Amino acid sequence: MAKSASFTCSNCSAVHSKWSGRCDDCGSWNTISEDTPLSAGPETKGLGAARGKTITLSSLAEEDAPRPRTKSGLGELDRVLGGGLVPASAILVGGDPGIGKSTLLLQGAAAFAKAGLKAVYISGEEATSQVRMRARRLGLSDAPVQLAAETNLRNILTTLEKETPDVAIIDSIQTMWLDTVGSAPGSVSQVRAAAHELTSFAKRRGISVVLVGHVTKEGQIAGPRVVEHMVDTVLYFEGERGHQFRILRAVKNRFGPADEIGVFEMTGEGLSQVSNPSALFLSDQDAQQPGSAVFAGIEGTRPVLCEFQALVAPAPAGQARRSVVGWDGGRLAMILAVLEARCGIPFAGLDVYLNVAGGLRISEPAADLAVAAALLSAREDTSLPRRTVVFGEISLSGSVRPVGQTETRLKEAQKLGFEAAILPERSKMGTIAGFEVQKMPDLATLVGTIFGAG
Repeated sequence: MAKSASFTCSNCSAVHSKWSGRCDDCGSWNTISEDTPLSAGPETKGLGAARGKTITLSSLAEEDAPRPRTKSGLGELDRVLGGGLVPASAILVGGDPGIGKSTLLLQGAAAFAKAGLKAVYISGEEATSQVRMRARRLGLSDAPVQLAAETNLRNILTTLEKETPDVAIIDSIQTMWLDTVGSAPGSVSQVRAAAHELTSFAKRRGISVVLVGHVTKEGQIAGPRVVEHMVDTVLYFEGERGHQFRILRAVKNRFGPADEIGVFEMTGEGLSQVSNPSALFLSDQDAQQPGSAVFAGIEGTRPVLCEFQALVAPAPAGQARRSVVGWDGGRLAMILAVLEARCGIPFAGLDVYLNVAGGLRISEPAADLAVAAALLSAREDTSLPRRTVVFGEISLSGSVRPVGQTETRLKEAQKLGFEAAILPERSKMGTIAGFEVQKMPDLATLVGTIFGAG
């Protein structure tokens, strides 16, 4: 008897018995497609069932030789990978269309090839002539990278098995198709099957495979979420189209710290590394304006200083507007509610705009105090003290909670010429010569001490 078809949501991977326009689990529209089963596993019932091979077990006490890493020479890329490329690793890179994923990976392939690795770049979206044009523009024509344009996964795996490269870049996973799966390229079944085959091949043959993934309008990598679980490392290439800066962020890494970032600048000759991102995201602190607060944050293992800019203005008739760029809108609503409920500072009838300068995205709760300082500065039209950094987490009670790596944040600020800091009262830190520290037990103390508002 023929098996009934199943349907899978590409957003949440929920399985449905029939197709519908809206997923009942996550509420997304037009994300459900037919899912063709890959193959049936071996029988396991009865004495005559097919049996698998016995696997070898080992103890936790056994020691494995450390995996050798290869550095590309691109310091920002090596940092995000955890110190270099690990053999037999599977890496997934996602990003918005036109953000520079292909440029980054072509430069990365050329760097690894010049470092002594055999690199293969396979494009399913462009002809080899188009890739060569980009390489000439980037000044990489002399790099020993081998090119191919192919979408048939069977042909790609056969070629890689014959050529045995050290690193293979597949651009992109949504264009690959496997002839054993009866669905169109880019479907849930095809993406899952192609990712499984490439990841398994990487582990069997010791080849590092880099997969490029398209993203949805919500900013998530398109296709089933199981693809992100298959691979060893998931990187997102971020950036605002109006800015020339790009952030390569690790959201998963089995070989290094997650949430590590690498900073690049898009130029006419490709992506160039930014060795000091803190200086990049800051404006002139000698002419600090109302509504500006400098946040000393931590991205992965790297301290990064950035500027929060706020604008508070009377709202026209109707509901006041809240606009956020680079930070969580829900977190902004919480900070505004705490300021009103615990400090008696209303924002009703006022438009509130918040922006992180330079196109950087901040998700760390330690930015709460800097956001509150910027909002108060904008509302009271009063500047914060010059060359001062701010960080701390705000609770719903209005108290300021301590955050980690206080000394690392302060040393980075001092290195860039800052002289003072506003931080939580219970922060654990040593003494830093020539650095003035103001400790805040709660948000009301910040309001009264710094701004005299109430």
